Amino acid sequence: MVTVKRFLFVLAALFIISGILGGCGYSVYRHASLPFQEISIGLIENRTVEPKLQDKLERALTEEFLKQGISINPSAQYKITGIVRAFDMVAIASKDNIGVEYRVTFDADFTLVEGPKKIRDIKNIRSPFIVSFRSYKGSPNLSNLLAAEEVAEDQVANNVAMEIVGALIYIKK
Repeated sequence: MVTVKRFLFVLAALFIISGILGGCGYSVYRHASLPFQEISIGLIENRTVEPKLQDKLERALTEEFLKQGISINPSAQYKITGIVRAFDMVAIASKDNIGVEYRVTFDADFTLVEGPKKIRDIKNIRSPFIVSFRSYKGSPNLSNLLAAEEVAEDQVANNVAMEIVGALIYIKK
């Protein structure tokens, strides 16, 4: 009797969870239902004065595609290219007129192409999360500040990659 009640409880819980997830627009996608199985990452152009953003974004895109089960192949039918258009590092808190907390953002545009034809332009992608960092204990130590900035830039690149890969996976054909 106890096992029947437990079974009914588990079954009811599964129906409730599937109803909640199904009603919120979430659905489970199988690898075969993705719009593409492999992609090539083309030129990521950096039009800012901040060095190495294109490298960070290319690395982040590679990691995110691989996490989603999409392989990276230079001869793939689909290719993504991008332009990093803007970079901002804004002090959001200061102590004794020295910035102690900063917010890092950058904006990028992407294009997905299939062979010779452009499929989709995705403009103004930026991190959906606020990425900030603090200088250590308000210390104006430049090496600590640069190290923290580097970590924050990597985090922003990862967030942008997550946004663009999500947008590409769920494209409507």
